[in-house]
Amino acid sequence: QVQLVESGGGLVQAGGSLRLSCAASGFTLGHSSIAWFRQAPGKEREAVSCLSNADGSRYYADSVKGRFTIAGDKSKNTVDLQMASLTPEDTAIYYCATDYPGSGLGCYCSLYGCFAVEYEYKSWGQGTRVTVSS
Repeated sequence: QVQLVESGGGLVQAGGSLRLSCAASGFTLGHSSIAWFRQAPGKEREAVSCLSNADGSRYYADSVKGRFTIAGDKSKNTVDLQMASLTPEDTAIYYCATDYPGSGLGCYCSLYGCFAVEYEYKSWGQGTRVTVSS
């Protein structure tokens, strides 16, 4: 029943911007955390950003901090990832995921900040490709 559909990927020149969108169904964004992951060719999947359902706190990987912004629209049940100042190192397939059904701890925050806890994410989209040319 849970579905996540990513869109917005494509080819962009280094320094450019893209806005990815994740359309969710089968659960309510306000009650579950949602995250963006990415996987580059030949590399392990890594967490890019997450949005906590608890208080709206956000996690960003160090590599994207200051360049990417995650934002949810509860009325539309979508989560966007606004990406700016893109570099070839951002080239990857980008996936959105939710920790629903589960504990809601997929985007965990402490005094030291927020962290995406990958094993908490149980539902995944099919991904959208982002290619950044140099």
